[in-house]
Amino acid sequence: MNKKVAIIITPNWRDYGKKYLPNLISSLQAQDYSGEMKVFITDNESSDKSFKLLQRLAPNSKIIRNKNNDGYAKGTNDSIRQAMKEKFDYIAIFNIHTVLEPACIKEMVRVLEGSNKIGVVQALQLMPDKVTINSLGNETHFLGFGFSTGYREEWKKQIIEPREIFYASGSSMLFRREILEQVGLFDEEYWMYNEDQELPWRMRLAGYRAVLAPKAILYNSYEFQRSIKKFYWMDRNRIISILICYKIPTLLLIFPAFVIMEIGLILFALKSGWIKEKLRVWAYFLKPRTWSYLRKARKRNQNLRVIKDKDIVKLISGRIWYQEIDDWKLRAINPFLNLYWRIVRSLIFW
Repeated sequence: MNKKVAIIITPNWRDYGKKYLPNLISSLQAQDYSGEMKVFITDNESSDKSFKLLQRLAPNSKIIRNKNNDGYAKGTNDSIRQAMKEKFDYIAIFNIHTVLEPACIKEMVRVLEGSNKIGVVQALQLMPDKVTINSLGNETHFLGFGFSTGYREEWKKQIIEPREIFYASGSSMLFRREILEQVGLFDEEYWMYNEDQELPWRMRLAGYRAVLAPKAILYNSYEFQRSIKKFYWMDRNRIISILICYKIPTLLLIFPAFVIMEIGLILFALKSGWIKEKLRVWAYFLKPRTWSYLRKARKRNQNLRVIKDKDIVKLISGRIWYQEIDDWKLRAINPFLNLYWRIVRSLIFW
């Protein structure tokens, strides 16, 4: 285990560094990984004050300064590009509000090196109380919704061996540099949310798997209810994912369910006060610029394809499970969506 690992810390913005970075840096310094490691941080909406703060908190890191807040995708990519220029073998991404157990990076590397068909590895993520699950890997619903497996359940060491997941949480990801060179980095159109879903899906099209490393443990203070408020990005981006990752016949089969879900989301948005955000989502997809982007992104993804949808959909869920949305309409429609997906999945041979 002497591979060089670049540690990409998700972008700092305003006071994030002051709140979270000291604990993360301390845990990185305590890692028992024997190979070379170097920390890269992008400072979004950088000021002299924030830059000096990061220099003080992470004195041996490479800090990339962005004048604007460019979001998670571009900010993280900026650090990844620098690490790739420096020829690091592995690229590890950790959210700024995580704390790693000493064996975390070593265990992630061990799992990644278990097969050259593993494209990305995720650590097992717990809440700061160390007994509640944050993520055992992430699932994708056939309509593009992404959610964490096991979120807020009690951790009873249910998983002891590496297992395949649909995609890795953006809070802890480990990639091989050469695979990123092959398939590309985060899609910067996403700006924030679901970009960690689309990149592993793209890798899967190219024949690579996502795997959970259960002995690589970290504690993540980021909770779902903080992100669900970002309705526009989450809803827009999950639609982008299905449009650019599925084959056309698959999109046609799921279209009736998509329409039903859109009606349900209108009701949900009205109830939650997010109808303006939902209208913004539709407005985005009516723009010629969006059509041009979707055409190019779809061509990029489909040109990588070496695996059929038939094989990919086996790992895609027919159930939506957002624990913070305890809505009777979602509970009522889940069995029907699940049945619909089981039927559709049985028809897919392409």
